[in-house]
Amino acid sequence: MTDQDRIAELERQLAEARGEVQQRLNIKFGNKRNVVVGGPALKQRFPVTLYAPSWLILLDHAEEIRQFIEDNRDQLSWDR
Repeated sequence: MTDQDRIAELERQLAEARGEVQQRLNIKFGNKRNVVVGGPALKQRFPVTLYAPSWLILLDHAEEIRQFIEDNRDQLSWDR
Protein backbone atom coordinates (compact mmCIF):
# COMPACT_ATOMS: atom_id res chain seq x y z
CA MET A 1 0.00 0.00 0.00
CA THR A 2 1.42 3.35 -1.02
CA ASP A 3 1.40 6.50 1.05
CA GLN A 4 -1.29 7.92 -1.24
CA ASP A 5 -3.45 4.84 -0.60
CA ARG A 6 -2.99 5.19 3.14
CA ILE A 7 -3.89 8.87 3.02
CA ALA A 8 -6.99 8.14 0.96
CA GLU A 9 -8.06 5.42 3.39
CA LEU A 10 -7.52 7.68 6.40
CA GLU A 11 -9.51 10.47 4.73
CA ARG A 12 -12.34 8.02 4.02
CA GLN A 13 -12.33 6.87 7.65
CA LEU A 14 -12.30 10.47 8.87
CA ALA A 15 -15.25 11.39 6.66
CA GLU A 16 -17.11 8.32 7.89
CA ALA A 17 -16.38 9.19 11.53
CA ARG A 18 -17.55 12.77 11.00
CA GLY A 19 -20.78 11.47 9.53
CA GLU A 20 -21.37 9.35 12.62
CA VAL A 21 -20.69 12.30 14.90
CA GLN A 22 -23.11 14.49 12.98
CA GLN A 23 -25.88 11.95 13.51
CA ARG A 24 -25.40 11.83 17.29
CA LEU A 25 -28.32 13.03 19.38
CA ASN A 26 -27.68 14.05 22.97
CA ILE A 27 -30.47 13.50 25.49
CA LYS A 28 -29.98 14.60 29.08
CA PHE A 29 -31.66 16.02 32.18
CA GLY A 30 -32.06 19.77 32.36
CA ASN A 31 -31.48 21.78 35.52
CA LYS A 32 -35.25 21.95 36.17
CA ARG A 33 -35.78 18.18 35.89
CA ASN A 34 -36.81 18.48 32.26
CA VAL A 35 -35.54 16.71 29.13
CA VAL A 36 -32.97 18.43 26.91
CA VAL A 37 -32.36 17.15 23.37
CA GLY A 38 -29.56 18.53 21.22
CA GLY A 39 -26.34 17.60 19.55
CA PRO A 40 -24.92 17.53 16.05
CA ALA A 41 -27.86 15.56 14.65
CA LEU A 42 -30.17 18.57 15.07
CA LYS A 43 -27.70 20.92 13.35
CA GLN A 44 -28.86 23.89 15.35
CA ARG A 45 -27.22 26.06 17.94
CA PHE A 46 -29.54 25.56 20.90
CA PRO A 47 -31.04 22.33 22.24
CA VAL A 48 -34.76 21.75 22.59
CA THR A 49 -35.94 21.64 26.21
CA LEU A 50 -39.36 20.39 27.27
CA TYR A 51 -40.85 18.73 30.32
CA ALA A 52 -41.52 14.99 30.02
CA PRO A 53 -45.30 15.27 29.46
CA SER A 54 -44.75 17.73 26.61
CA TRP A 55 -42.25 15.40 24.95
CA LEU A 56 -44.74 12.53 25.15
CA ILE A 57 -47.49 14.65 23.59
CA LEU A 58 -45.12 15.79 20.86
CA LEU A 59 -44.06 12.22 20.11
CA ASP A 60 -47.70 11.12 19.97
CA HIS A 61 -48.27 13.72 17.24
CA ALA A 62 -45.18 12.85 15.17
CA GLU A 63 -47.16 11.74 12.10
CA GLU A 64 -49.29 14.90 12.20
CA ILE A 65 -46.14 17.04 12.36
CA ARG A 66 -44.55 15.10 9.48
CA GLN A 67 -47.70 15.54 7.39
CA PHE A 68 -47.77 19.28 8.12
CA ILE A 69 -44.14 19.58 7.00
CA GLU A 70 -44.82 17.64 3.79
CA ASP A 71 -47.96 19.66 3.04
CA ASN A 72 -46.13 22.97 3.56
CA ARG A 73 -42.73 21.98 2.22
CA ASP A 74 -42.50 24.96 -0.17
CA GLN A 75 -43.32 27.50 2.54
CA LEU A 76 -40.84 26.24 5.12
CA SER A 77 -37.20 27.24 5.44
CA TRP A 78 -34.71 24.44 4.82
CA ASP A 79 -31.62 26.46 5.77
CA ARG A 80 -29.73 25.28 8.80
